[in-house]
Amino acid sequence: MSSPHEAIAGRYESKLDKPEYVHSLFERGAPHYETIGKVGFFGTGHVYRRAALKRAGLEPGMKVIDVACGTGAVTRAAIELVGKTGSVLGVDPNAGMMAEARKYSDIEFKEGNAENLPAGDESFDFLSMGYALRHVDNLLDTFREYHRVLRPGGKICILEITRPKSKVGLAFSKFYFRDLIPAVSKLVTGSEDAREMMVYYWETIDACVPPAEILEAIDAAGFRDVKRRADLGIFSEYQAVK
Repeated sequence: MSSPHEAIAGRYESKLDKPEYVHSLFERGAPHYETIGKVGFFGTGHVYRRAALKRAGLEPGMKVIDVACGTGAVTRAAIELVGKTGSVLGVDPNAGMMAEARKYSDIEFKEGNAENLPAGDESFDFLSMGYALRHVDNLLDTFREYHRVLRPGGKICILEITRPKSKVGLAFSKFYFRDLIPAVSKLVTGSEDAREMMVYYWETIDACVPPAEILEAIDAAGFRDVKRRADLGIFSEYQAVK
């Protein structure tokens, strides 16, 4: 229940080396991340992210913290849904990613990681996280921190890509995420860092603990109504209420 995955061979020797590797990789790849997201998902990502947040209960007027916001893809969807009466704070450990996010939004961004958020107790109505749970150090510590910053009745929506169970789904995912996306990323950006970032992206999907363990950790952190919705057996939406 502690780590989302074991050390990735060839990337770092132990889980203790993971944060430095991930930070360096995403810092180098930050200028290309937005382009990769648009090309890799054929421009449909925003529609899906917005719909997922709405399914999880995000409404106008809410105060939102978007954890591991990256270049702000989920952040922008949240901004649209909360409207002028709500607010969104983007948090990420990577200055390069936040610099890219600021190009698309003028909201507040703060440096911080999932296990140590720059926010007071019971500060938010809603917490979102998009495709970054695999990069945290400790699942239970992360969810306890999420519980801390949410008000009673506050909701979480964690979007993640899950290793499919079926042989057909797994074969397709390997081809798409392991082979095609890294190659396309290198082609459209000209960056080896972009290619490496997306190869690592698949490696962490492939190594990640199963959804049942993630749900167990959310429950153990004190949340209720813990559930997972899955599209195509790949795209997971974890929801829960404080």
